Amino acid sequence: MTNAPVEPLGEVIVVGSLNVDLVVRVSELPGRGETVAGGEFARHHGGKGGNQAVAAARLGARVRFIGAVGDDQMGRDALAALVAEGVDTAGVRAVSGAPTGVALIMVDEHGENQIAVASGANVELDRAWVRACLGSRRLAPASVILLGLEVGDEPLLEAASHARSAGATVILDVAPARRCAEELLRSVTILQTDRGEACALTGIRDPTVAAPTLRLRTGASVIVTLGRDGALLADGSSVRSVPGHRVSAVDATGAGDTAAGALAAELASGADLHDALTTAMLAAAISVTVPGARAGMPRRDEVRALGS
Repeated sequence: MTNAPVEPLGEVIVVGSLNVDLVVRVSELPGRGETVAGGEFARHHGGKGGNQAVAAARLGARVRFIGAVGDDQMGRDALAALVAEGVDTAGVRAVSGAPTGVALIMVDEHGENQIAVASGANVELDRAWVRACLGSRRLAPASVILLGLEVGDEPLLEAASHARSAGATVILDVAPARRCAEELLRSVTILQTDRGEACALTGIRDPTVAAPTLRLRTGASVIVTLGRDGALLADGSSVRSVPGHRVSAVDATGAGDTAAGALAAELASGADLHDALTTAMLAAAISVTVPGARAGMPRRDEVRALGS
């Protein structure tokens, strides 16, 4: 990893979700029908797309966000939080009559979590809005489009089409795991999954087998993140390992978003995929040491310090 300043060659454009996270920290996660009392409550800005945008911006990327919020105070607060991070929010639609998305999150003392999401205005993001936003400014080939599955397939397909036309890189963060169009999986440059998502897509539990299977199926480079064990990268004909980092985990919420945003930022700066993924794993490790999806997302000097 270089210590030289990194000047972005292209921008990062995130097409995804914005939510408000309502978080309860508990001693242990409840089972079915069980109540766990004595928790602590906090409210944070979230949504996988918003989190990814913040992660990329903190590493120095120029970031544009395309998405939707409700025409309500939570939506206005969510946009203000992105603006404070230097993210361009001109592509965010305020939808009248729809609430801003909400995520209900429980986190235990080991940093493990359970999350339920009410999508709200995120489901109103459509192909026409994405077409208008991306058509208003020319994409540079060095730009990176980062897509997430908390919005529908149609706007993501539109974004991928624009990116391919410009020769830009498209990352699909396959989270949360859900059924999506095969066309979408075949429309991207890079698929980022975790162990469970790779299994959901392939039916294969072993990530060292699932990763090359997805590579052959989609033609994309495939990343499978493995938490503290790092990640696997299937590109070309090989599967390579990227090391993880042992840290004192407090809250795993947002770790995958941090990795995706950091990966996009590094690629937009001109890094190759393996080096970008190495930085993304460092950023994700730092992120889990602080409660909340965004609070622990590092800036470049913190990443350098852990990687040195």
